[in-house]
Amino acid sequence: MTTTEERPAGTLVGTGRIKCVVWDLDNTVWDGVLLEGDALRLRPQVVSIIKTLDERGILHSIASRNNHEAALRQLETFGIAEYFLHPQVSWNVKSTAIATIAERLNIGIDSLAFVDDQIFELEEVAFRLPEVLCINADDAAMMLDSPDFSPRFITDESSRRRQMYRSGIGREEAEQSFTGDNDAFLSTLDMVLTIGPAQEQDLARAEELTIRTHQLNATGVTYSYAELDHCRTADDHLLLVAGLEDRFGSYGKIGLALVYTAGDAWRLKLLLMSCRVMSRGVGAVLLDEIVRLAQARGKSLEAEFAETSRNRVMYVTYRFAGFREVGRDGGTAILRADPDLQRRPPEYLRIRREGLWL
Repeated sequence: MTTTEERPAGTLVGTGRIKCVVWDLDNTVWDGVLLEGDALRLRPQVVSIIKTLDERGILHSIASRNNHEAALRQLETFGIAEYFLHPQVSWNVKSTAIATIAERLNIGIDSLAFVDDQIFELEEVAFRLPEVLCINADDAAMMLDSPDFSPRFITDESSRRRQMYRSGIGREEAEQSFTGDNDAFLSTLDMVLTIGPAQEQDLARAEELTIRTHQLNATGVTYSYAELDHCRTADDHLLLVAGLEDRFGSYGKIGLALVYTAGDAWRLKLLLMSCRVMSRGVGAVLLDEIVRLAQARGKSLEAEFAETSRNRVMYVTYRFAGFREVGRDGGTAILRADPDLQRRPPEYLRIRREGLWL
């Protein structure tokens, strides 16, 4: 097991720390300058890079100083507009555009790479956002062989990631146009949370979740495929996966919990949720289900929480679910569930329990 905080940026060999590549347009995605009336030519090598990374589950966006409508129209003409999420085409500085993209995608700044042909633009971003990996357009092909762009596993979910984010954009638009409180909006989504023991086919995605999830990882610990497989089959562990879907489509596998089941109290060693479901309240629901499962086996439930620079929200999730701190093991807080607190799932969410469950 490895703590993500111990790994310096750029050294995640074969784990793909980059989640999104942000592209300039003029003389980067295409040859020529749009507003100068040049005869534009799409760069075939760039298109090949975009499609290959897309299949690996790496997203794409745009930060370009250009006319917004003309640029998007040109992308449609070239037949590649569908690959770019939350494109930022304006006269703002590139660092502002990239920060906006990270916020819209709900991913860390250090998960982005930026490709541009202008040294000035690359240096501006590097100065204001030093966590971003800046790449000269002439060197774009290096991404295909770089460990930063090479996840250990390419899962079915990887190839569908862009579409899942596009479904998310539909949800956001529906939420923005909805008049009413948050619970009322969530009740329109017809959400179904599926929880069950991990199967062998879930392990690649489970490892990916531990590597890619930072904000909603309760311990900041990653697990390898082999470690997860051992826990999945061990008599003294329970490895659970959670998936979410709604009327817009599937979010995919979005949650993971690892429980050590020996002793009088079960110990929740790992709890993480994808950032894509941060606002859906499913973290507390998953915790409630694990508490009930432990109680059905005559056990109490404890949990480990190790604060990192980015996961404080998980401590809030535990507290909201009725956990309180009862001790510490070095830098790890030991939390215990209130055995008398019985909470009902929110009315806007249905739970589908699979396999060995209540």
